[in-house]
Amino acid sequence: MPTRLRTLVTVLCAAVLGALLPAATAHAENRTVQGGRLDWGIKTSFQRYVTGPVAKGSYSLGGGAATVGGSGFRFHSATGTYDGDTGAFRAAFSGGVRFTGHPTGSGAHQLDLTLSRPTVSVSGSTGTLHVDVTSRAKDTGAVTTSHQVPFASLSLGGIDMRGGGTSVVLTNLPATLTTQGARSFAGYYTAGTALDPVSLSADVRPAAQREPSRAPAAKTPKTPKTPTPKATSDSPKTRGLTGGAVDWGVRRTFREYVTGDIADGRWILSSGALDGGALFRFPDGEGTYDDGELAASFKGAVRFTGEHGLDLTLSGVRVTVEDGTGTLYADVTSPDHTGRKVPLVTFTARDLKARAGLATLTEAPAKLTARGAKAFAGMYPEGTVMDPVSLAVALTRNAGLPALPDLGSTPSPSSPAASSEPVAKAARQDGTDGTPPVLPLALAAGSLLALAAAAAFTVRRRRAQPAAADTPQND
Repeated sequence: MPTRLRTLVTVLCAAVLGALLPAATAHAENRTVQGGRLDWGIKTSFQRYVTGPVAKGSYSLGGGAATVGGSGFRFHSATGTYDGDTGAFRAAFSGGVRFTGHPTGSGAHQLDLTLSRPTVSVSGSTGTLHVDVTSRAKDTGAVTTSHQVPFASLSLGGIDMRGGGTSVVLTNLPATLTTQGARSFAGYYTAGTALDPVSLSADVRPAAQREPSRAPAAKTPKTPKTPTPKATSDSPKTRGLTGGAVDWGVRRTFREYVTGDIADGRWILSSGALDGGALFRFPDGEGTYDDGELAASFKGAVRFTGEHGLDLTLSGVRVTVEDGTGTLYADVTSPDHTGRKVPLVTFTARDLKARAGLATLTEAPAKLTARGAKAFAGMYPEGTVMDPVSLAVALTRNAGLPALPDLGSTPSPSSPAASSEPVAKAARQDGTDGTPPVLPLALAAGSLLALAAAAAFTVRRRRAQPAAADTPQND
């Protein structure tokens, strides 16, 4: 090849590689995963066994976990990392579920299993679901707690995890119980047992943009400020609120009834109310606080609708706390009962104390009032245990409210042309996903372009077939 031609080719290659490098380096670092949800029923037949006539048990949710669909549990607030170059992914989720069964008559249970903080890790073509496990042995009754047990192996079915998008979505990944998982499951199932499939969606932050270094600016001496006296939590005077929120899920079984096969309904939030998965947040608190005493109103409304005449709206939420007892009120609108400032539930509020400008109450047990029972059309009698109430009111402008469970972005709908094979959706190349755009010059690189602009940042699978019902061993 003539020297001039070799030089020209070298220059062109350098230009092509220069065009590709920004896109490649955008994925060179682990990107932060923040926000998202994981849906998993653990094992549907195990749920039926626990709540059935043999075990005579139940399950309870903690840490903001919620129910979803007919038999799923939803865990929230994903945190972790994602490497678009290799497809390596790790995300931990919050929340837990506790199963109890086979009551002994002394308040204890032979079956007592808690699974919490599920974490999904993917490396190459393999995936693992880790969980924190607290379980009671069937034979000895000894209780053990293990952290991040590799509980189930996940089948990715050839999914290519590489890419540069702003979310990772995995739907109905087949899950199989591991040897460690079987041991932590107190021996109810053997290794290799099929568990419920796992679905998740996690938001991925764009790669950090590096700014050019600049010479440090000369520092200007600061003028000392005169200290301002700070208010203390012991101050007796009544203080106005600078913000606040009340979190309440109404009642888990009521939400399940609304979205279940009988009512076949839904709920709609308006006027600023927020959905935290297992609870609704009513924000923008206004009112007064005085040494544990509170009178506050909050914005937001939730409307439940469904078959058989279900149409219930709760709005105008108010909370009062007097002598250690709290009451949650709401304006109620329904075909059977309509009223303003209806006292729905009462709850214990002795711990509502101000610290660092914030007064909080976390998951206070709540019971339905007589008027609350009428608001629910007699579905629940007076005294029924409802979802707990969490409350936070800010007394200073710099006091931050507790974060709402982070469910992340709503996953986009499945491709209309779904097939039995995993569907890989190409990453956008216009720069709108937070990664530098691939320059048109890179098109001349042919196969190099395909490597640099890796796709499949969002992956989906066909809905897995439900496993046949079975019964735990040795019961």
